[in-house]
Amino acid sequence: MHKFNSGGVEIAYQTAGDGPPVLLIHGFASNARVNWWDTGWVKTLTDAGRRVITFDHRGHGASEKLYDSALYPAAEMAEDARRLLDHLGIGRADVMGYSMGARVSAFLTIAHPDRVRHAVFAGLASRMITGVGGAEAIARALEAPSRDEVTDNGARAFRIFAEQTKGDLQALAACIRSSREKITVEELATIRVPVLVVAGDKDEVAGDVETLVKAIPGAEGVTLPNRNHMNAVGDRGYKDAVLAFLA
Repeated sequence: MHKFNSGGVEIAYQTAGDGPPVLLIHGFASNARVNWWDTGWVKTLTDAGRRVITFDHRGHGASEKLYDSALYPAAEMAEDARRLLDHLGIGRADVMGYSMGARVSAFLTIAHPDRVRHAVFAGLASRMITGVGGAEAIARALEAPSRDEVTDNGARAFRIFAEQTKGDLQALAACIRSSREKITVEELATIRVPVLVVAGDKDEVAGDVETLVKAIPGAEGVTLPNRNHMNAVGDRGYKDAVLAFLA
């Protein structure tokens, strides 16, 4: 794994394959390995003739841990992605984000449309606009001395997942307190690159696909049957839809 300096924050990244570049942006409390490598996404895309770039968000994985929530706005995390493209000398790339990574991808697409060829927003749909909620409950769950003290089932699930991914619980708590920024319909309406929205039909975190599709000019949408927030990410139908979209 390589590292580079992104505005004073050390960010860890990996690349694989050759061909047109695609930048993958993982979700909250996950990391590039769990989100993209272990689910077969990197192999799927390299087999399709793509150069794949993955990285760990600030506060996640092998990247630098920060403990001030003011350092985790999604717009700034999007700048980490943009700086990584700069570091690698990549002018434009296809970009795909999952969950929090979809929000970061949207901020990147809005702020730097010249850097994004196609965008895939997955695991976050209508709630990119309306908000997800529950950030403080999740932060408190992450800060609790033990998962056994967490009574909120949704927040407890994040605590368990963060422990499974060996995340830094204090850094993740700081992140969740500021990274769930809403994006307005007016901001989304400025997007002019091709966009694909993907989410499971049982994904309560993501919300419905159609609302986000309607907000983005020319966007396409795919709803994955019988998939929730956790098991949609490696879904074969998701992969097939993205390959067809990028092709």
